[in-house]
Amino acid sequence: MYKFIARRLLSTIPVLVIVAVLVFLLLRLTPGDPAAILAGDAASRDQIAQIRISLGLDKPIIVQFGIWVSHILRGDLGESFYFKIKVTDLIAQRLEPTLALASFTLVIAVLVSVPLGVIAAWRFGGWFDRALMGFSVLGFSIPVFVLAYILIWIVSLKLGWLPVQGYKRIGDGFWPFLRHLILPSITLSVIYIALIARVTRASMIEALGEDYIRTARAKGLPESRVLIAHALANAAVPIVTVIGIGVALLIGGVVVTESVYAIPGLGRLTVDAVLARDFPTIQGVILFFSFVYVVVNLLIDLSYVIFDPRIRY
Repeated sequence: MYKFIARRLLSTIPVLVIVAVLVFLLLRLTPGDPAAILAGDAASRDQIAQIRISLGLDKPIIVQFGIWVSHILRGDLGESFYFKIKVTDLIAQRLEPTLALASFTLVIAVLVSVPLGVIAAWRFGGWFDRALMGFSVLGFSIPVFVLAYILIWIVSLKLGWLPVQGYKRIGDGFWPFLRHLILPSITLSVIYIALIARVTRASMIEALGEDYIRTARAKGLPESRVLIAHALANAAVPIVTVIGIGVALLIGGVVVTESVYAIPGLGRLTVDAVLARDFPTIQGVILFFSFVYVVVNLLIDLSYVIFDPRIRY
């Protein structure tokens, strides 16, 4: 087990290196000059050149990359061009809203999608099963920002139940904190619910066709115990796997959702940094997201032992 964890943690190093190289090159090969944006429209060429020198953008790309990597190895992601503070401090300031939104979304998605998938498999071919498949297609088809505006118009503007935008920290009170998270979390969870529900349904249908299910039913066990203790327990590995894979969807959705709902998290920070061509911030946030994704998938792999004791590392 410990050797497996060590190997997986070591394997994250080349992944993060590849991500760092790709992000670094893409940012510098795409049009747009951070110095020109910082200087403003009225700046002269000399002023822009001076800003480029102060930011280190006048050096060759390979030199810039070497300086950036040397800082990373010391735990320093650099200083933001736009916000003028350390990127690590910037990420720490924006982490709570993103963590709260992602966690609440994940809880909603799992609590809703797994029961839906189990019931759909149990009533395979029935109206509930067909309805779930229709919802899954719809959930994958509607862009997150479109769903967000629809929910804002109905729930916030027409009914007045929840705030339109903004975020309240948990220190300001639990209910204000929750009220500002409900609508963004529901918006972000729809595609995640569709994904997990479909995989749960498929895994459960396969499990319900196994001999041990017929044996359990022949023993007279309650149907709820057959579904949960036998079928769902044996179908858990694919479900947990797709939850881990879906973290990538969650990260992408956070960027859009935070922008629509004006939540000051890492997603909104990424958009602001891209618009300002803030290289250090973009690079730091993407590296952080990549590391989180790798760690989450490591935890998912380790959870297989719990759901299927036959798996050993």
